[in-house]
Amino acid sequence: MRHLFTNSDRQRKLWFAVILALLCVLAALELALADRKYGLFTGGFGQSQAVDTLTERGIFLLGYMSSMAMLITGTWWILVRLFRSKKSWPPLFFLVTIVGGAYLLLLFLTFQLGQYFSDTMSFALMANLGGGSLTDAMLFVSNEIFLGIAGLVVGLLAYHHMFRWLSRKFPVHTNHLIWPAHGRLVIALFFSTLLLGVTVPAVSSDVQNGLNRTLAWGLFTEAANTITDFDNDGYGWVSNMPDRHPFDSSRYPLALDIPGNGIDEDGYGGDLQLVTMPPQPPITLISGNRPHLILIVMESARYDAIGKRINGRPVAPNLEAIAKSGSVASPVFSHVGFTTASLKSLFGGALQPANGSPSLFRELKSSGYEIGVFSGQPEDFGDISQTVGMRENADIFIDGEKLKHLRAFSNGAQGSILIDESHLLDAFAEQYQRPSKWDQPQFLYFNFQSPHFPYFHEGMPLNLTDRPLPRSEINADNRDQLQQTYWNAVNYSDQQLGELVSRLKRDGVWDNSVVVITGDHGEDLFEDGFLGHGHNINIRQNGTFLVTNRPGVTTDGPIGLSDYRALTLSLLKGETPKITAKPVLMTVGDLDRPTQIGIAEGASRITSLRLDTGEACMVEQKQCANAGSLTGGFKDRVDKLIRIWGSARWQNLSKAPRD
Repeated sequence: MRHLFTNSDRQRKLWFAVILALLCVLAALELALADRKYGLFTGGFGQSQAVDTLTERGIFLLGYMSSMAMLITGTWWILVRLFRSKKSWPPLFFLVTIVGGAYLLLLFLTFQLGQYFSDTMSFALMANLGGGSLTDAMLFVSNEIFLGIAGLVVGLLAYHHMFRWLSRKFPVHTNHLIWPAHGRLVIALFFSTLLLGVTVPAVSSDVQNGLNRTLAWGLFTEAANTITDFDNDGYGWVSNMPDRHPFDSSRYPLALDIPGNGIDEDGYGGDLQLVTMPPQPPITLISGNRPHLILIVMESARYDAIGKRINGRPVAPNLEAIAKSGSVASPVFSHVGFTTASLKSLFGGALQPANGSPSLFRELKSSGYEIGVFSGQPEDFGDISQTVGMRENADIFIDGEKLKHLRAFSNGAQGSILIDESHLLDAFAEQYQRPSKWDQPQFLYFNFQSPHFPYFHEGMPLNLTDRPLPRSEINADNRDQLQQTYWNAVNYSDQQLGELVSRLKRDGVWDNSVVVITGDHGEDLFEDGFLGHGHNINIRQNGTFLVTNRPGVTTDGPIGLSDYRALTLSLLKGETPKITAKPVLMTVGDLDRPTQIGIAEGASRITSLRLDTGEACMVEQKQCANAGSLTGGFKDRVDKLIRIWGSARWQNLSKAPRD
């Protein structure tokens, strides 16, 4: 072994052999995983931009290998120049273990996450899981993070002992040659990869989309995007959404498109043509005969809960009974697919209601209602309470934070606090012991949390499954058992709903109450390979239901959660709600900076657009294509979506508080 490091020709050949072997092993593993998960080379639903022609694959391979080679040789340069590891086997050992180990770890984390979420998942969306707090989102998965950190510590200790053992076994000698840093090669690879990063989007969106799913290319483009952001608008030449106007700070991806100026600022749909958007209803007071309002939100309850059967047994018999004697609308669409945004829309009657704007809590309090909150989650989570005036107007405020000592799981992060419905009903029974309590009109808000991930907690009866799937076993391979676990949780919430209805009837207030029951969003259960909500637009993640005990509620078309406030106020006034048919706008992420946008024009007509990749889909047909290549009816649907999204942004801007 000593002779390998005293002969320059052998040393050079060894270096190239190690680099080539490392590159080939990592590339083979990553590309196999990417094709299996995303259909990178073979296509599939949600992946219309497959790298499937000989030319595309050649360009892809050139870009991929260039970025990988730059990553490996760049790491080598750092090891030799900065860490002064210049002789014998240690530089090669560090290169293989650092690049190989770190890359394999990132691949593992990326594709483990990919088992559950679509690739729209980002730090911003993870923060939405934590009600706007990335810290809470991390606390929600703290058990998994702790195990990962423990494994990493053990691995680093093993790595340290291995290096010490090798150092004793193969000492470095003074006659070993110094390794060259190959700085010129690194520079050449950097500029060749930069050139490819700039030209690939113009040559093939399929190749760009494919490369964006790989780690080395992604790391490089993040850095190159910063370097090429000449106008400081946050976008460069090489980002997922490249800046086609690098010296014009008013034109960039997700820029606010100014209507009527002949300029397409955001690069989608041409110059924006505004469409009329429904305004947020003004504050409305209820007078005269004021029935009670009982509003129940069932966390993550899907649109198909009504009519769902598991082994012949109904999932939601109480919900179905109320719907049969009253009214039902399904699917109803959540605009964002996250709890916090959904509840703000529901109570505020707008896509993104501003703090202090009209809400059911504010107007019913002003109408003389006494307000009681009984929630299995912390309602300050994600500023829900502050935005809609919940805590400030509630006479009784019992939520997950107040009942934290009764939480189903030990984790104390706000996003993971779940209080069993039975505790909420106990609190309700205690507060409403006196019949005279009902002499004043009541607005009661219940939030049932049992259908929330991981879909089971101790004490939940097993009505629809023999064995609930443990959290550690939740993966696509156990999809059928996971779905039974989920529907069992929905069944439990429905059972508790039945208990509440029985109590209201026993107290003689059911007939004088407007009862509204809904979910806040839906839930994907690995039907298309994904789990959860808020990271992909489809009927399962965004679709829920509206059930009320009042008959005669009908809609001419799809409705969103932002329609609930006007609908509920009409019912309280004894009127038949009139919801104008209109497309329901949905986003993945914030309205101003979404990763994906979509509209529902009915259960069987959903159009979506990925703003980071340009991929448009007619979701109900499982047909996707690049937005720039669309024609005919498909193009018309996407253009309509862009107009509605752009108009909603302008409407939201007009509501923003002024300095």
